[in-house]
Amino acid sequence: MVAKPKKNNMLKRLSSPAILSIASTAGALIFTSLILWMAGAQPGLTFQKILIGAFGDSVKIANGLVVWAPLSLIAGALIITFIAGLWNLGIEGQIMLGAIFTTGAMRLFENSSISPTLIIILSCLVGMVGGAFWAALTGILRLYGGVNEIFAGVGLNFVATALSLWLIFGPWKRPGVGSMSGTEPFNERLWLVQIPGYRLSIWSLILVVVVYIGLFILLKKTRFGIQIKAIGKNLEAARLMGIQTRKLMMLAMLLCGALAGLAGALQVVGVYHRLIPSISSGYGFLAMLVAMLANNDFFLTLVVAYLFSILNIGGIQLPINLHLDSTLSGVLQAVLVLFFLVMNGLKQRLMGRKERSRDAE
Repeated sequence: MVAKPKKNNMLKRLSSPAILSIASTAGALIFTSLILWMAGAQPGLTFQKILIGAFGDSVKIANGLVVWAPLSLIAGALIITFIAGLWNLGIEGQIMLGAIFTTGAMRLFENSSISPTLIIILSCLVGMVGGAFWAALTGILRLYGGVNEIFAGVGLNFVATALSLWLIFGPWKRPGVGSMSGTEPFNERLWLVQIPGYRLSIWSLILVVVVYIGLFILLKKTRFGIQIKAIGKNLEAARLMGIQTRKLMMLAMLLCGALAGLAGALQVVGVYHRLIPSISSGYGFLAMLVAMLANNDFFLTLVVAYLFSILNIGGIQLPINLHLDSTLSGVLQAVLVLFFLVMNGLKQRLMGRKERSRDAE
């Protein structure tokens, strides 16, 4: 009888998010090493090149953080909808609409007498409105039209892509020519201030910290957070308890869209300084993997987002130095998620044993 509590405590420790993430990462590295070995590559040398590509000098480290900032913002935004039981696959479109709205605001204000700092702030706020607007369309289709948010979101992603291409090659095209390189770059005075010699803005990093503190307080310490958790666990039960499920689910979508729009705005004012066709850089779908692998844990989300940023930046070195396809880093990311799902299944089995042991007592 004395040994059972110790066994239950051990099961609880083994099923913690941190242990699951570490085990998933280790399993993914081993599995990827086997793939490399079968392909005739040296796993140790490959991983070494990825690390050198990510940490070889201060510029590469800064480039990793350039990816980490928007990826973290988007992953944090997705946690809101995941907790509410919503699969917001329209996040890519929301990033793009944020970038489009930001670009439109910048074009509107760039020749005005407003100070550059205020123009950047206003443009980013407009970008948040754009992302929230696109998320609202998905929310309306889901909550009032009976359309699953997965299908609605994916469909709106295609519309957002088409809209950005139309603007780049149509109304906002460069003078005399439409180019895949994007719209005309904005004047440097409208760029988010960067660290000299790097593409990184310290304001992007500060913004990530502020947003995550706000999200932690919102979801852990407020009534809103408690209620959307209840909705995510059991929608019908939450409705019977008197929770306004439609209203709160829509608010979750709007907040997620606003943060995705902010990430798109940062891509415009802090990275590319113009609207380009692939402005989202696939961060929306990548952020889904990050949030899943971190099991919606805020601290782990920041860590996993940085791991994925390292793989993105370091993977560039593979075709250069080892003549390997750079998509190998994407394979590693996918395998990470696969092993997380396996470990999560193991967690459910362990917790089931714990429940059965408790009932036996």
